[in-house]
Amino acid sequence: MILMSNNKILRIAATGDSFIATRLSSYANPRFLKLVEIIRSADVRFTNCEVLINDFKGYPAVQSGGTYAGNESYIADELKWMGFNMVSRANNHAMDYREIGLIETSKNLDRVGIVHAGVGMNLGEAREPKYLETPSGRVALISAASSFPMEARAGEARPDIQGRPGLNPLRYTVTIEVPEDAFKNLINIAKVMGLEVKEDSEEIRILGQKFKKSTKYEVKYEINKLDLEGNLKAIRDARRMADYVIFSMHSHERGRTLEESAPFIEEFARKCIDEGVDVFIGHGPHILRGIEIYKGKPIFYSLGNFIFQNDLIRKQPADLYERYGLKWDATPADLYDARERGTPESMVMGFKWFTDKQEYWESILAYITIEDTRLREIKIYPVDLCQSMNRANRGKPILATGEKAKKILTDMEKLSQKYGTKIKIIDEVGYVEL
Repeated sequence: MILMSNNKILRIAATGDSFIATRLSSYANPRFLKLVEIIRSADVRFTNCEVLINDFKGYPAVQSGGTYAGNESYIADELKWMGFNMVSRANNHAMDYREIGLIETSKNLDRVGIVHAGVGMNLGEAREPKYLETPSGRVALISAASSFPMEARAGEARPDIQGRPGLNPLRYTVTIEVPEDAFKNLINIAKVMGLEVKEDSEEIRILGQKFKKSTKYEVKYEINKLDLEGNLKAIRDARRMADYVIFSMHSHERGRTLEESAPFIEEFARKCIDEGVDVFIGHGPHILRGIEIYKGKPIFYSLGNFIFQNDLIRKQPADLYERYGLKWDATPADLYDARERGTPESMVMGFKWFTDKQEYWESILAYITIEDTRLREIKIYPVDLCQSMNRANRGKPILATGEKAKKILTDMEKLSQKYGTKIKIIDEVGYVEL
């Protein structure tokens, strides 16, 4: 007689930012198709949907997340074809085409049956967990962002007035502490600007930034208490309504280096685990950051880019052309050329967008196995986004091999060392030691 195990095994394929702009279903590269095969093999197939799927409907926002991320409706079908069944939407592009762009994207994701979280017609909708039913159990997703244009923040509804469409925020304040001599210089600057300050002030604000007198230079972050408690409550609710809880965090903020998360993100991630999150998935800075195993649960501080085609978006509003010093007859190709050059006329001197740094074009796919409620395995598949190819072809992910695979996995191990995480490399796949 064979006894069947009642153990539930949940497999999660997690990727970072998907800035998709083309029909990838026609891409026949075997190493791309291998990635698709890996994604499709999981119960939960997650990515951050960094684009709008709105057929360019809606009025462009005054301030975008960078590139205005409008797109055709077939992008939803492409994500579905790749296997994705769960996406986060709280990111700095969520309101690039304001509320109509938000609504149209929701319609298209609903049309293809992809669970999505992180935005809504008010704060309650944006913050609420969304649920995916799998053979291994019910999985909740909560999606939040700390990096976004301020007008993208969803607003609370009241009994007497509607809320505001937008994303689920995690706001924070920054205090820059400086030594006494530097603080005196700041007071003098404030006076020149016509600001009213007292000579014996212990702290001042200049252009919205708070400075505080101290004995050393230090940057301190404080999470907004309302956003902190609101997101933790959403986790507690999801914990009672699902078998597993995933939290998605879109954050550009950095620590002392670009490869380090801001301290408040690390603090928040651990609080999320304390409240009942099973997997914390970070993305946003467009590069990889380390992995932490906290109380037996994985925290991915950034999975980097997974699809990066932000210079293939077919249409851009006049505001973006103006920013780069281009006239009305310029085309999207002209715009993306100017942005890559980083020339003086582009008004962003010295910055060649993302094309000149290798780190933006190296990524991973994390494959997480949970048995019952215990973390059993994390595989790290290295991903190459083909930086050296032309604009039409770079940004498409393929499974990295050879020296490229070794470099990506070795880099991940180094990034994770600060958290005490070790990664063993076997046959071009990383295995996180648990």
